[in-house]
Amino acid sequence: MRCPKCGFRDDKVIDSRQSRDSSSIRRRRVCLQCSYRFTTYEQIERSDLRVIKRDRTHEPFDRRKLVNSLAKACEKRSISLVTLESAVDEIVHELETSGREVSSGAIGTKVLEKLRAIDEVAYLRYASVHQRFNEVDEFVDAIQALGRKIKPNALQRELFPPEMAQPEMHPASAGTASTGQKVKSHGRV
Repeated sequence: MRCPKCGFRDDKVIDSRQSRDSSSIRRRRVCLQCSYRFTTYEQIERSDLRVIKRDRTHEPFDRRKLVNSLAKACEKRSISLVTLESAVDEIVHELETSGREVSSGAIGTKVLEKLRAIDEVAYLRYASVHQRFNEVDEFVDAIQALGRKIKPNALQRELFPPEMAQPEMHPASAGTASTGQKVKSHGRV
Protein backbone atom coordinates (compact mmCIF):
# COMPACT_ATOMS: atom_id res chain seq x y z
CA MET A 1 0.00 0.00 0.00
CA ARG A 2 1.43 3.39 -0.99
CA CYS A 3 1.58 6.01 1.80
CA PRO A 4 -0.79 8.90 0.97
CA LYS A 5 1.67 11.40 2.49
CA CYS A 6 5.14 10.45 1.22
CA GLY A 7 4.38 7.74 -1.38
CA PHE A 8 6.59 5.10 0.28
CA ARG A 9 5.44 1.55 -0.51
CA ASP A 10 6.09 -0.22 2.79
CA ASP A 11 3.76 0.04 5.75
CA LYS A 12 2.75 -1.92 8.81
CA VAL A 13 -0.78 -2.88 9.87
CA ILE A 14 -1.29 -1.78 13.48
CA ASP A 15 -5.00 -2.61 13.87
CA SER A 16 -7.61 -4.67 11.98
CA ARG A 17 -11.34 -4.76 12.64
CA GLN A 18 -14.39 -6.08 10.84
CA SER A 19 -17.09 -3.64 9.79
CA ARG A 20 -20.44 -3.80 11.54
CA ASP A 21 -22.03 -5.92 8.85
CA SER A 22 -18.88 -8.06 8.36
CA SER A 23 -18.66 -7.09 4.69
CA SER A 24 -15.28 -5.36 4.93
CA ILE A 25 -12.19 -5.11 7.10
CA ARG A 26 -10.86 -1.79 8.39
CA ARG A 27 -7.09 -1.64 8.73
CA ARG A 28 -5.07 1.08 10.46
CA ARG A 29 -1.62 1.33 8.91
CA VAL A 30 1.56 3.24 9.64
CA CYS A 31 4.14 4.20 7.00
CA LEU A 32 7.57 2.75 7.79
CA GLN A 33 9.33 5.81 6.35
CA CYS A 34 7.45 8.89 7.63
CA SER A 35 5.30 7.25 10.39
CA TYR A 36 2.09 8.69 8.91
CA ARG A 37 -1.02 6.74 10.00
CA PHE A 38 -3.85 6.04 7.58
CA THR A 39 -6.88 3.77 7.22
CA THR A 40 -7.68 1.32 4.44
CA TYR A 41 -10.73 -0.86 3.86
CA GLU A 42 -10.61 -4.32 2.38
CA GLN A 43 -13.70 -5.89 0.84
CA ILE A 44 -14.64 -8.52 -1.69
CA GLU A 45 -14.65 -7.18 -5.22
CA ARG A 46 -17.84 -8.08 -6.99
CA SER A 47 -17.48 -7.43 -10.67
CA ASP A 48 -20.35 -9.58 -11.86
CA LEU A 49 -23.18 -7.12 -11.05
CA ARG A 50 -24.19 -5.16 -14.15
CA VAL A 51 -26.42 -2.12 -14.49
CA ILE A 52 -28.92 -1.72 -17.33
CA LYS A 53 -29.16 2.01 -17.99
CA ARG A 54 -32.18 3.90 -19.34
CA ASP A 55 -30.80 3.83 -22.88
CA ARG A 56 -30.57 -0.01 -22.60
CA THR A 57 -26.75 -0.03 -22.45
CA HIS A 58 -25.00 -2.16 -19.86
CA GLU A 59 -22.13 -1.22 -17.56
CA PRO A 60 -20.50 -2.73 -14.47
CA PHE A 61 -21.97 -1.65 -11.14
CA ASP A 62 -19.83 1.06 -9.52
CA ARG A 63 -20.29 1.52 -5.77
CA ARG A 64 -18.54 4.91 -5.94
CA LYS A 65 -21.28 6.27 -8.21
CA LEU A 66 -23.88 5.20 -5.67
CA VAL A 67 -21.93 6.79 -2.79
CA ASN A 68 -21.44 10.01 -4.77
CA SER A 69 -25.12 10.32 -5.70
CA LEU A 70 -26.20 9.81 -2.07
CA ALA A 71 -23.57 12.26 -0.85
CA LYS A 72 -24.70 14.87 -3.38
CA ALA A 73 -28.34 14.50 -2.31
CA CYS A 74 -27.32 14.85 1.36
CA GLU A 75 -24.95 17.75 0.79
CA LYS A 76 -25.20 20.43 3.53
CA ARG A 77 -27.61 18.28 5.55
CA SER A 78 -26.87 17.03 9.05
CA ILE A 79 -26.46 13.38 8.04
CA SER A 80 -23.49 11.43 9.32
CA LEU A 81 -21.14 9.53 7.06
CA VAL A 82 -21.89 6.41 9.10
CA THR A 83 -25.58 6.72 8.18
CA LEU A 84 -24.75 7.16 4.49
CA GLU A 85 -22.31 4.24 4.47
CA SER A 86 -24.87 2.05 6.20
CA ALA A 87 -27.50 2.99 3.60
CA VAL A 88 -25.07 2.25 0.75
CA ASP A 89 -24.14 -1.12 2.32
CA GLU A 90 -27.82 -2.08 2.61
CA ILE A 91 -28.58 -1.04 -0.97
CA VAL A 92 -25.55 -2.91 -2.35
CA HIS A 93 -26.47 -6.03 -0.37
CA GLU A 94 -30.05 -5.92 -1.71
CA LEU A 95 -28.77 -5.47 -5.27
CA GLU A 96 -26.25 -8.30 -5.01
CA THR A 97 -28.84 -10.73 -3.71
CA SER A 98 -31.40 -9.81 -6.40
CA GLY A 99 -29.48 -11.11 -9.40
CA ARG A 100 -26.61 -10.41 -11.79
CA GLU A 101 -28.28 -7.54 -13.68
CA VAL A 102 -30.25 -4.64 -12.26
CA SER A 103 -31.81 -1.62 -13.93
CA SER A 104 -30.72 1.88 -13.00
CA GLY A 105 -34.38 2.60 -12.22
CA ALA A 106 -34.43 -0.18 -9.61
CA ILE A 107 -31.28 1.24 -8.02
CA GLY A 108 -32.86 4.69 -7.93
CA THR A 109 -36.00 3.33 -6.31
CA LYS A 110 -33.95 1.63 -3.56
CA VAL A 111 -32.01 4.86 -2.97
CA LEU A 112 -35.28 6.81 -2.69
CA GLU A 113 -36.61 4.32 -0.11
CA LYS A 114 -33.49 4.79 2.03
CA LEU A 115 -33.41 8.59 1.66
CA ARG A 116 -37.09 8.91 2.52
CA ALA A 117 -36.35 7.34 5.90
CA ILE A 118 -33.15 9.36 6.42
CA ASP A 119 -33.95 12.92 5.31
CA GLU A 120 -36.87 14.45 3.39
CA VAL A 121 -34.85 17.21 1.72
CA ALA A 122 -32.25 14.73 0.47
CA TYR A 123 -35.12 12.54 -0.74
CA LEU A 124 -36.59 15.42 -2.75
CA ARG A 125 -33.20 16.33 -4.22
CA TYR A 126 -32.61 12.77 -5.39
CA ALA A 127 -36.20 12.32 -6.57
CA SER A 128 -35.98 15.46 -8.72
CA VAL A 129 -33.16 13.87 -10.72
CA HIS A 130 -34.27 10.22 -10.59
CA GLN A 131 -37.89 10.93 -11.52
CA ARG A 132 -36.92 13.77 -13.89
CA PHE A 133 -39.07 16.55 -12.45
CA ASN A 134 -39.66 19.10 -15.20
CA GLU A 135 -42.28 21.33 -13.59
CA VAL A 136 -42.93 22.86 -10.19
CA ASP A 137 -46.18 20.89 -9.90
CA GLU A 138 -44.17 17.67 -9.73
CA PHE A 139 -42.21 19.06 -6.76
CA VAL A 140 -45.41 20.13 -5.05
CA ASP A 141 -46.91 16.65 -5.52
CA ALA A 142 -43.77 15.03 -4.06
CA ILE A 143 -43.80 17.41 -1.07
CA GLN A 144 -47.50 16.75 -0.44
CA ALA A 145 -46.86 13.00 -0.58
CA LEU A 146 -44.15 13.43 2.06
CA GLY A 147 -46.54 15.42 4.24
CA ARG A 148 -49.07 12.57 4.19
CA LYS A 149 -46.68 9.84 5.25
CA ILE A 150 -46.21 8.71 8.83
CA LYS A 151 -42.74 9.54 10.14
CA PRO A 152 -40.73 6.36 10.82
CA ASN A 153 -38.23 8.24 12.99
CA ALA A 154 -39.50 10.19 15.99
CA LEU A 155 -36.41 12.42 15.87
CA GLN A 156 -37.08 13.41 12.26
CA ARG A 157 -38.37 16.95 11.88
CA GLU A 158 -42.02 17.36 10.93
CA LEU A 159 -42.69 18.82 7.48
CA PHE A 160 -45.34 21.21 8.79
CA PRO A 161 -45.33 23.02 12.18
CA PRO A 162 -47.77 21.59 14.76
CA GLU A 163 -49.94 24.75 14.78
CA MET A 164 -50.69 24.24 11.08
CA ALA A 165 -51.87 20.67 11.68
CA GLN A 166 -54.54 21.76 14.20
CA PRO A 167 -57.27 23.76 12.42
CA GLU A 168 -58.88 25.34 15.49
CA MET A 169 -56.85 26.64 18.42
CA HIS A 170 -57.72 29.06 21.15
CA PRO A 171 -55.66 32.27 20.63
CA ALA A 172 -54.27 32.12 24.17
CA SER A 173 -52.89 28.61 23.66
CA ALA A 174 -51.65 29.06 20.08
CA GLY A 175 -48.05 29.73 21.13
CA THR A 176 -47.68 26.86 23.60
CA ALA A 177 -47.69 23.10 23.28
CA SER A 178 -49.51 20.75 25.65
CA THR A 179 -46.39 20.55 27.83
CA GLY A 180 -46.29 24.31 28.29
CA GLN A 181 -43.21 24.72 26.07
CA LYS A 182 -43.09 27.37 23.37
CA VAL A 183 -43.70 26.12 19.84
CA LYS A 184 -41.41 27.54 17.20
CA SER A 185 -43.26 29.01 14.24
CA HIS A 186 -41.46 28.65 10.93
CA GLY A 187 -43.58 31.24 9.14
CA ARG A 188 -43.60 29.19 5.89
CA VAL A 189 -46.41 27.49 4.09
